[in-house]
Amino acid sequence: MARIALLLLALALPGLVLAGDDDYASMLGYLNSGSRIDGQAFRGSSGALAVNIAAGDMNLQSNLRAVASGQYAQALYAARQRRSGDLHPADLAASATIGGQAYAGGRGVLSINQASGSGNAEINAIALAAADQGIREATDASLADDVSASAGGQASRNPRPSVGGSRNAAVESSALRGFQGVLQLNQVAGSDNVTGNALQLSVPAPSH
Repeated sequence: MARIALLLLALALPGLVLAGDDDYASMLGYLNSGSRIDGQAFRGSSGALAVNIAAGDMNLQSNLRAVASGQYAQALYAARQRRSGDLHPADLAASATIGGQAYAGGRGVLSINQASGSGNAEINAIALAAADQGIREATDASLADDVSASAGGQASRNPRPSVGGSRNAAVESSALRGFQGVLQLNQVAGSDNVTGNALQLSVPAPSH
């Protein structure tokens, strides 16, 4: 049954030949190798957008939003991403790209987690409070305490060091052009990376 499923997958990917365990590993490497947001994706979009996109194994991603309004409003978030003891391939070729006119001319709040590889952890978090107390400063300690991530994995004990590869993360010049608002981007190509963006904002409540 597994052999039939593998054969169908190989037929769906031109250039892949089913011939043994080594080729199976190569096929999995192909599937892990690239993550791309391209073309006209979300061009001219507005509002609050959250995107998680990953190619690979054992990646952790989250986008968090907390909004509060009122006399004593507080907006809080908490995130803990944890993994430990997992084995994953040592990805030798990985790319994460945003290209074309993706998100061009957009406005609002945009949070993107994009990963290519294995064992990565990514978090975007935003807290917005509109309260009568007015503007309050968020300390570095509060930002650090509210969001944390740990990849917690390790490469397979049988990597293939003889196979060359490259790791690339890129935003092409035509993408995101003219975007207005809050933009959070975690972009990773490789293994066992931990990245995060946290924004806390307090503003006076609108008058009635």
